[in-house]
Amino acid sequence: MTPDPDLFRWLAGLAIVATSAVSIYHRRRADRAGDAISLRAETLPVRILTRGFGGATWLAVFATILTPGIMAWSTGAPPPALRWLGAAAVAAGPLLFLCVFRHLGGNVTSTVVTRRHHTLVTTGPYRWVRHPLYSVGVLFMLGLSALLGSWLIPVLAIPAMAGLMLRTPAEEAGLVARFGDDYRAYMARTGRYLPRWG
Repeated sequence: MTPDPDLFRWLAGLAIVATSAVSIYHRRRADRAGDAISLRAETLPVRILTRGFGGATWLAVFATILTPGIMAWSTGAPPPALRWLGAAAVAAGPLLFLCVFRHLGGNVTSTVVTRRHHTLVTTGPYRWVRHPLYSVGVLFMLGLSALLGSWLIPVLAIPAMAGLMLRTPAEEAGLVARFGDDYRAYMARTGRYLPRWG
């Protein structure tokens, strides 16, 4: 069954609103309880990739939802099964983000710097993956691309994802400096973005 494309756009919009509400609430809560976090610890290339291409990706998403006629050049008609798969990923997004943020608690930051009272989280999704927030973000963005039938979204998102991958070693080096052997042992038993099998 292939429903009206407007249904897909409404679903994408609702999921983005719900996901944004979860993210904003937990990030502001962490900011109020913690210390000020500077973005200067990240290198310029990482900032350009994550913030520049990340912002461009979100502009493409909103433009595709709000002005589908103008963005028709960057969209197609993917197979219904792919769109429904995207719909499932997008619908799961708010719950997955909520799970990650609840376990991360006051440790959440938008950069590689750890907070003064940072704790080592190994519960929930952190039991298997060291950076589930990145993993869920990629899944959500791929879901939006499939749901909206947009090839432009992943083209813009790939450099932003590359920026996250570039900054992960610095992030983990900071955590090793903070938690020492506890974090090294944690790294040995978990995957970076996906669970480690075997």
